[in-house]
Amino acid sequence: MPKPIGPKTIDDYIAGFPPAVQTILAKIRRTIKAAAPEAEETISYRIPTFKLNGVLVHFAAFKKHIGLFPPVRGDNDLMKAVRPYAGPKDNLQFPIEKPIPYALIRRIVKVRMRAMREKAKSTR
Repeated sequence: MPKPIGPKTIDDYIAGFPPAVQTILAKIRRTIKAAAPEAEETISYRIPTFKLNGVLVHFAAFKKHIGLFPPVRGDNDLMKAVRPYAGPKDNLQFPIEKPIPYALIRRIVKVRMRAMREKAKSTR
Protein backbone atom coordinates (compact mmCIF):
# COMPACT_ATOMS: atom_id res chain seq x y z
CA MET A 1 0.00 0.00 0.00
CA PRO A 2 1.53 3.39 -0.94
CA LYS A 3 2.22 5.92 1.80
CA PRO A 4 0.02 9.03 1.79
CA ILE A 5 1.86 12.00 0.37
CA GLY A 6 2.24 14.84 2.81
CA PRO A 7 3.66 18.33 2.50
CA LYS A 8 7.24 18.60 1.28
CA THR A 9 7.96 21.98 2.90
CA ILE A 10 6.68 24.06 5.79
CA ASP A 11 5.26 26.50 3.23
CA ASP A 12 3.26 23.61 1.71
CA TYR A 13 2.04 22.58 5.16
CA ILE A 14 0.88 26.09 6.09
CA ALA A 15 -0.82 26.60 2.72
CA GLY A 16 -3.12 23.66 3.44
CA PHE A 17 -5.05 25.52 6.15
CA PRO A 18 -7.63 28.33 6.22
CA PRO A 19 -6.18 31.88 6.20
CA ALA A 20 -6.69 32.50 9.93
CA VAL A 21 -4.80 29.32 10.82
CA GLN A 22 -2.12 30.11 8.22
CA THR A 23 -1.50 33.40 10.02
CA ILE A 24 -1.01 31.63 13.35
CA LEU A 25 1.25 28.94 11.86
CA ALA A 26 3.35 31.52 10.04
CA LYS A 27 3.82 33.52 13.24
CA ILE A 28 4.79 30.39 15.19
CA ARG A 29 7.32 29.58 12.46
CA ARG A 30 8.78 33.12 12.65
CA THR A 31 8.85 32.92 16.46
CA ILE A 32 10.80 29.65 16.38
CA LYS A 33 13.14 30.87 13.65
CA ALA A 34 13.88 34.09 15.59
CA ALA A 35 14.62 32.11 18.76
CA ALA A 36 16.73 29.51 16.95
CA PRO A 37 18.05 31.05 13.72
CA GLU A 38 20.58 28.25 13.20
CA ALA A 39 17.93 25.51 13.40
CA GLU A 40 17.10 23.64 10.21
CA GLU A 41 13.52 23.68 8.94
CA THR A 42 12.11 20.41 7.66
CA ILE A 43 9.02 18.24 7.58
CA SER A 44 9.07 15.21 9.86
CA TYR A 45 6.07 13.00 10.67
CA ARG A 46 4.27 15.13 8.04
CA ILE A 47 4.44 18.25 10.26
CA PRO A 48 6.75 21.29 10.48
CA THR A 49 9.92 20.53 12.41
CA PHE A 50 12.98 22.48 13.46
CA LYS A 51 16.18 20.54 14.08
CA LEU A 52 19.30 21.50 15.99
CA ASN A 53 21.40 18.55 17.15
CA GLY A 54 18.21 16.51 16.79
CA VAL A 55 14.56 17.55 16.91
CA LEU A 56 14.20 20.94 18.54
CA VAL A 57 10.42 21.29 18.12
CA HIS A 58 7.52 20.17 15.94
CA PHE A 59 4.32 22.15 15.54
CA ALA A 60 1.03 21.25 13.91
CA ALA A 61 -2.49 22.53 13.40
CA PHE A 62 -5.50 20.53 14.46
CA LYS A 63 -9.21 21.29 14.31
CA LYS A 64 -9.33 23.29 17.56
CA HIS A 65 -5.71 23.78 18.61
CA ILE A 66 -2.09 24.16 17.60
CA GLY A 67 0.17 21.44 18.98
CA LEU A 68 3.78 21.93 20.01
CA PHE A 69 6.00 18.91 20.62
CA PRO A 70 7.95 17.40 22.37
CA PRO A 71 6.87 17.98 25.98
CA VAL A 72 8.77 20.50 28.08
CA ARG A 73 11.12 18.87 30.58
CA GLY A 74 13.87 19.91 32.98
CA ASP A 75 12.93 23.53 33.73
CA ASN A 76 10.49 23.72 36.64
CA ASP A 77 9.48 27.35 36.04
CA LEU A 78 8.79 26.66 32.39
CA MET A 79 6.95 23.43 33.19
CA LYS A 80 4.69 25.43 35.50
CA ALA A 81 4.11 28.08 32.80
CA VAL A 82 3.04 25.50 30.20
CA ARG A 83 0.81 23.47 32.53
CA PRO A 84 -2.42 25.19 31.33
CA TYR A 85 -1.64 24.01 27.78
CA ALA A 86 -0.68 20.42 28.61
CA GLY A 87 -2.49 17.85 26.50
CA PRO A 88 -2.09 14.10 26.16
CA LYS A 89 1.44 12.94 26.99
CA ASP A 90 2.16 16.54 28.10
CA ASN A 91 2.46 17.76 24.51
CA LEU A 92 1.21 21.33 24.36
CA GLN A 93 -2.12 22.40 22.91
CA PHE A 94 -2.79 26.08 22.23
CA PRO A 95 -6.52 26.64 21.53
CA ILE A 96 -7.00 28.39 18.20
CA GLU A 97 -9.83 30.56 19.54
CA LYS A 98 -7.60 32.05 22.26
CA PRO A 99 -4.48 34.22 21.90
CA ILE A 100 -1.44 32.09 21.09
CA PRO A 101 1.34 32.59 23.68
CA TYR A 102 4.15 33.39 21.23
CA ALA A 103 6.47 34.64 23.99
CA LEU A 104 6.02 31.31 25.76
CA ILE A 105 6.81 29.44 22.53
CA ARG A 106 10.00 31.50 22.19
CA ARG A 107 10.94 30.62 25.78
CA ILE A 108 10.29 26.91 25.14
CA VAL A 109 12.52 26.98 22.06
CA LYS A 110 15.34 28.69 23.99
CA VAL A 111 15.15 26.07 26.77
CA ARG A 112 15.04 23.24 24.22
CA MET A 113 18.07 24.72 22.41
CA ARG A 114 20.06 24.79 25.63
CA ALA A 115 19.10 21.19 26.39
CA MET A 116 19.96 20.02 22.87
CA ARG A 117 23.37 21.73 22.99
CA GLU A 118 24.14 20.20 26.40
CA LYS A 119 23.11 16.79 25.10
CA ALA A 120 25.34 17.20 22.04
CA LYS A 121 28.32 18.18 24.26
CA SER A 122 27.82 15.20 26.55
CA THR A 123 27.84 12.73 23.65
CA ARG A 124 31.17 13.96 22.25
